[in-house]
Amino acid sequence: MNRLLQPVRAPLGGVALILVALLSAGLLPSHARAQDASPGPLLIDVTGADFEPLPTAVEPFELEDPSLAAAASDITGVIVADLERSGLFRVVDPQASVAERVSFDAVPPFEAWRTIGIQALVRGRVGQLGDGRLRVQYRVFDVFGAEQVEGQQLLASADDWRRIAHKVADGVYAALTGEGPYFDSRVVFIDETGPKNNRVKRLALMDQDGANLRYLPSDSDLMLTPRFSPNEQTILYISYDDGTPQVYLRNLDTGQRERLGFFDGMTFAPRFSPSGDRVILSMSQGGNTDIFALRLANRQVTRLTNSPAIDTAPSFAPDGSRIVFESDRGGSQQLYVMGANGGSAQRISFGEGRYGTPVWSPAGDMIAFTKILGGRFHIGVMREDGSDEKLLTTSFLDEGPTWAPNGRVLMFFREGAGESGRAKLMSVDVSGRFLREVETPNGGSDPTWSPLRR
Repeated sequence: MNRLLQPVRAPLGGVALILVALLSAGLLPSHARAQDASPGPLLIDVTGADFEPLPTAVEPFELEDPSLAAAASDITGVIVADLERSGLFRVVDPQASVAERVSFDAVPPFEAWRTIGIQALVRGRVGQLGDGRLRVQYRVFDVFGAEQVEGQQLLASADDWRRIAHKVADGVYAALTGEGPYFDSRVVFIDETGPKNNRVKRLALMDQDGANLRYLPSDSDLMLTPRFSPNEQTILYISYDDGTPQVYLRNLDTGQRERLGFFDGMTFAPRFSPSGDRVILSMSQGGNTDIFALRLANRQVTRLTNSPAIDTAPSFAPDGSRIVFESDRGGSQQLYVMGANGGSAQRISFGEGRYGTPVWSPAGDMIAFTKILGGRFHIGVMREDGSDEKLLTTSFLDEGPTWAPNGRVLMFFREGAGESGRAKLMSVDVSGRFLREVETPNGGSDPTWSPLRR
């Protein structure tokens, strides 16, 4: 996206209207006080039973030219949808709110908004430059504090209007939560069709909200576990094109694919290192499964584990210093952490049940996992030392968590029992409160979230 970000008006202090309680187990206190921006300080408790989304107004964007009405309406619609899907905002119908409108540059009628209970206000303006690019300006206001907390200008081609909308929503979200953004990102996943015992599984790519879906070239009818590189232009995935699982690289811009290497036995569970110069994966040789690292520049392979157990599903910490993985070396499927170059490993999961598919949060503070307990599957999170374990979901089959770029939302796939049990993508925040389905045209599994787009 060819864009230029410029401040429309310097933010006035960055007042956080929402302080998101990350986990009831202590990642934040159960009640967090916002800065005193109004009489009667705003108290938000996401984990409490009485949590209410923040009442927010998104005004229809002002037009510099009437011909831009459709574009402005589309952009506003995506912004509203992004905010509402997060679960933290209740966007009111602006047509039923404040009758008197003022221009984008004027001071908003704060008292009128306060009277109807609005606490945050978003307003914008859409114009077009001589070269055809859209210019979108937006401002975010703390209504009770009567001040602007964010303001930016974005320039991009008219075809990129949806990305502009996600960028605006990201700016609103970050300004009002104090958390990093995640709306301008993509998800690569496995599209599933056909009967349950003979599924056709192919690679698909979409925006995080399900828009702009496209299918990537298929190597075979069985492709699994796509994983984004840090530059979000390359993916790793498993293909059975020669009958055994092998790891491939594919460039999303050119479509070019390359086999990662030619190894004896099966290779699976690949992931990039945070720097993107290495890949870690599991390799099965001689009846044993261990974790290896491969340096992409010269294809040099280093063995990181060497045990008679099954060691698999490795994931780097965001600083690249450690790796979390699953292993049955202790007699049951559990999670372990070791240094990035291998060596001794420490077990971090000690609850009931079995643990698998660990993924380190981009924020570095949590590890997501799949847990099997009592005949049911759960998506959960814990700290890197295994403390503060929290189960977020439960069903017949919940598996394969992946983190949003801000480390506060997870996507995974859920499948029902029986022949009619279709796999589908789901998302949940780290409080476990905001669970929703991510709609795809067919079945969906093995999602992986991209980094925030550049």
